Amino acid sequence: MQESFANNPQSELSTGESHSPAGGNEWRLTSRVPTQVTIGHLRICPPLFQAPMAGYTNYAFRQLLRSLGGVGLLCTEMVSARGFLELDRRYQRLPDRLWGVRDEPRPIAVQIWDNDPHKLAMVAERLVEDFDVSCLDINFGCPAEQITRGVACGAYLLRQPDDIGEIVSAVVKRVSPVPVTAKIRLGWSDQEINAPAVAEVIQQAGGAAVFVHGRTAQQRYRGTADWSQIAAVKKRVQRIPVIGNGDIRSAQQAVTAMREFGVDGVMIGRVALARPWIFREAAALLAGLEPPPEPPAEEQYEMLLELYRQLESYFGSVKAGILMRSFASRFVTARRGAKRFRVLIHSSKSSADLLAHLRDFFLHNPES
Repeated sequence: MQESFANNPQSELSTGESHSPAGGNEWRLTSRVPTQVTIGHLRICPPLFQAPMAGYTNYAFRQLLRSLGGVGLLCTEMVSARGFLELDRRYQRLPDRLWGVRDEPRPIAVQIWDNDPHKLAMVAERLVEDFDVSCLDINFGCPAEQITRGVACGAYLLRQPDDIGEIVSAVVKRVSPVPVTAKIRLGWSDQEINAPAVAEVIQQAGGAAVFVHGRTAQQRYRGTADWSQIAAVKKRVQRIPVIGNGDIRSAQQAVTAMREFGVDGVMIGRVALARPWIFREAAALLAGLEPPPEPPAEEQYEMLLELYRQLESYFGSVKAGILMRSFASRFVTARRGAKRFRVLIHSSKSSADLLAHLRDFFLHNPES
């Protein structure tokens, strides 16, 4: 049976409230948790990582997270090595998923995927030389059918640990001393859980850290993340950091994960689309401080408006509208009136209509 701290109320972070001489409240952790992690030559502080998510973690969203604070390392959407090389060869242009990478503050990671060590190493070298990226992450965790069964990449490679070792080794040799990390899942299925062994292969191949999502590939995003299995990876791999991922829904759970399962850091994904300020809340807890309050509705509206402006400046109004509908749908998750709001924005005929619905929901909706 899987064990998930996310659904265990006894696992919530315990904080003691004490009064400082100045009269403020100071939040203290009940046991030690890491406040930073070293990946290669990079010092990541706080040890909180933004998960790469296709269709969402573009430059505009990363800028939003950066403005709110608390993220130790930001990462792009995953970039196809084969697609990168083909676009460059045929059209002399690069993937849209690299939008903003050259100019944004460091550290910044780029996630790449393929099953060809040579192609991945070539693209990794280009990213280091042309983009000066801080870190390269290789995706061995994507469970999407078109990636796994379609082209034998992503989580499909968990069934072939030797190939993972060859891929990581090839990339490390090409870009050293830039750190190379890997994102994995627990295994292909419940009958093929091999994350500890795969993580050891990654370590031996020169990987600088491993990110572990606590589900199998066949689970996709169903069920609950098994953090006891992530802890097993940490016990097996001693020389490099292990970053846990899966079912983090609050800042307290992020800190609890580090304390109870011994991981070196936490990667946060889907909840950050609805509550992008979760990182600064978790960072405050790690520092022994009271988390800042949730931004008011007016500020949240301005966040989304700025996000749209940046998307429109790069993609144009049509694609920006498509992306914004996805962002906004995620952003209002679990709020009153969210279902009606989603219907309205997905049926809106223009950017002006979309923005009007955003404004009404956040500024004129007593339920928001």
